[in-house]
Amino acid sequence: MAKFGVGQPMRRSEDPRLLTGGGRYTDDVSLPGQAMAFFLRSPHAHAEIRSIDVAAALSAPGIVGIVTEADLAAEDIGPLPCHVPLRNRDGSAMPMPPRPALARDRVRHVGEPVAVVVAETLDQAKDAAELIDVDYADLPAAVGTAAALEPGTPELWPEAPGNLCFDWEMGDPAAADAAFSRAATVVALDLVNNRVIANPLEGRACLAVHDAGEGRFTLHVGSQGVHDLKGQLAEEIFHLPADRFRVLTGDVGGAFGMKMFMYPEYVVALYAARRFGRPVKWAAERTEGFVSDDHGRDNVSHGALALDADGRFLALKVDTIANMGAYLSEFGPFIPTKGGNAMLCGLYRFEAVYSRVRGVFTNTQPVDAYRGAGRPEAAYLLERLVDAAARRLGLSPAEIRRRNFIPPDAMPYRTATGLTYDSGDFARNLDDALRLADWDGIGARRREAHARGRLRGIGLATYVEACAGGPRERAKVTVDRAGRVTVLIGTQTNGQGHETAYKQIVAESLGVAPEAIDVVQGDSDRIATGGGTGGSRSIPVGGASIADAALKIQEKAKIRAGELLEAAARDIAFEDGLFTVVGTDRSLSLSAVAARSADETAFDEAGEFKPPRSTYPNGAHVCEVDIDVETGEPQIVRYTVVDDFGTVLNPLLLAGQVHGGVAQGVGQALHERTVFDADGQLLTGSFSDYTMPRADQLPPITFRYNEIPCRTNPLGMKGAGEAGAIGAPPAVINAVVDALAAAGLGVEHVDMPATPEVLWRLMRTAPEPTPV
Repeated sequence: MAKFGVGQPMRRSEDPRLLTGGGRYTDDVSLPGQAMAFFLRSPHAHAEIRSIDVAAALSAPGIVGIVTEADLAAEDIGPLPCHVPLRNRDGSAMPMPPRPALARDRVRHVGEPVAVVVAETLDQAKDAAELIDVDYADLPAAVGTAAALEPGTPELWPEAPGNLCFDWEMGDPAAADAAFSRAATVVALDLVNNRVIANPLEGRACLAVHDAGEGRFTLHVGSQGVHDLKGQLAEEIFHLPADRFRVLTGDVGGAFGMKMFMYPEYVVALYAARRFGRPVKWAAERTEGFVSDDHGRDNVSHGALALDADGRFLALKVDTIANMGAYLSEFGPFIPTKGGNAMLCGLYRFEAVYSRVRGVFTNTQPVDAYRGAGRPEAAYLLERLVDAAARRLGLSPAEIRRRNFIPPDAMPYRTATGLTYDSGDFARNLDDALRLADWDGIGARRREAHARGRLRGIGLATYVEACAGGPRERAKVTVDRAGRVTVLIGTQTNGQGHETAYKQIVAESLGVAPEAIDVVQGDSDRIATGGGTGGSRSIPVGGASIADAALKIQEKAKIRAGELLEAAARDIAFEDGLFTVVGTDRSLSLSAVAARSADETAFDEAGEFKPPRSTYPNGAHVCEVDIDVETGEPQIVRYTVVDDFGTVLNPLLLAGQVHGGVAQGVGQALHERTVFDADGQLLTGSFSDYTMPRADQLPPITFRYNEIPCRTNPLGMKGAGEAGAIGAPPAVINAVVDALAAAGLGVEHVDMPATPEVLWRLMRTAPEPTPV
């Protein structure tokens, strides 16, 4: 346990297999007789479909068949569901227009699938698709997030006049107004939280199979959890019993929220497999993913912060317009409303918080969860306002935060948005981050940078997020007679290192070496239930359920060990992987106890855990940037993070999660820009146009943590997977604004992404930089 248990920096046991080409991703799975699918997609953002003529395509070489929406409708294939039916401010229900798997009568975004061609080879399917004649009547498009609500903008849905999907609110507007009326200072900002495209290393793919004899479907798919997809396919789309579906997910090359949802391709591939009696395989090309994957973020907000004469926060008011895209994805309405707004208090005390969110339809891809799923948006808005308030009041960014932090002795603390933080020492994280970043030495570094023709800025941001909640998770742990342990769990690794993490939890409870442990995920037949992976829940929730099962095995093994050692169970202690008779040197390992079992399976236990509430990881980020005066090129020169994730399972895995999250946050802050033209065409539809952060654009990240155990999780753990992407955007933009302000340019805000062009133009339209 001292080598492999909780808290040990164990290297990932899955890496040798993955790094030597031994991974088994969805596109690696092939079956005899499989056919290839190619989706014909709309080139228009908005158009009526007058007719679809497939006659010429059906006679093309190698064609197995073609499917259109009329075929799906004839067999009552349901639309893709949205699971968040919000209520508007006035109590009315929001409109929830259907999202068919193939376009019905009208297309509403570029890339929407119109038909699928199934052929012997992919090239044959592509060639035949060119022969399909679709008669489109082009319609004007609604594109901009805020512009979608402007009078005269083309409407997507008759049930959503003015493109308004929902008008939702949180908090007490009267209480917020009362606090604002007493304010000595009010600071306001208009902010854009830019749309981003997930671009996982492994694109989406599926392989669909139908067994006509059993009437049973099997779907191989890259996902974040097989059980949710199985339930949707059975209950909401195909209207069949759940036991008629098996969903399998193997290795997954990144997901970041985007692979959590049902997509049209999965539905159509399953239908085609049944109709044509062949396994049907589809894999997205990169440019196809740009126009068919769900996107993330895309909010326009006005935020106002009220402070008293001592610089203490009174209230926060936020008005957001959130882009839903053309259709409602599974959790789309949840993300900018309930998903993020409860976190608007951050780490601070407020009397009142009021937020209004209007969701809008546009002729763009649907928008749904992306790493952090609403919490990065909330942290970005709040931390930009806090920095603006510090600048207005002449306080340091650190001082204004210290004055308003919730202190440790106030825990558990109920925030103005109704959440209860169970633990945390926010000032400690901040102080550690400032020290590690040498905050006080920035003056000398500014002068040195200025001498090289660069503007130096330093930015600070703190964050807290609600995560590791959700449904009950169940796990099964077995030990066979040879001492080999098998773990079955309904979460789904997407590259985070679950296999290693779960092995460490088993090692902690049973003293078994990692090489004797197998972890099974991603099979809805072998694993009865599962909440999947999202919201940083796998280790705190899934891990807790595994620990529950493993501890049950430990207790039963104590009894058997006592029988074998001729001692009472109460006299057996478990330590260092051995069951020992207290006060003697007589001991047995778990494998030795299991070997004496009469059955092949020596132990078989189920464990479960349902979070009573979310966990609240928190921390502080400090970013230091240089901006080239001649080109506007920003460069991050130092980056420091201090986090509190509660009990740390594996420091190496944890650092990897933080580093990856910071990279994604930096990408949104400085590089990633999703641009549609006025007709709804995606102008940034490839890596030639859409900039992803590169390794040489990130410096080494200084990362430390403070372990303040969570009081509501049996392992003391707080989720960690999304934290880096939450703290990074405001820290980076605060640093960019600081660099420009310190040079006397009078810049108070820069929207993301702060690209070289944006910064170059700002420096050219502002007064000349002053010496620093």
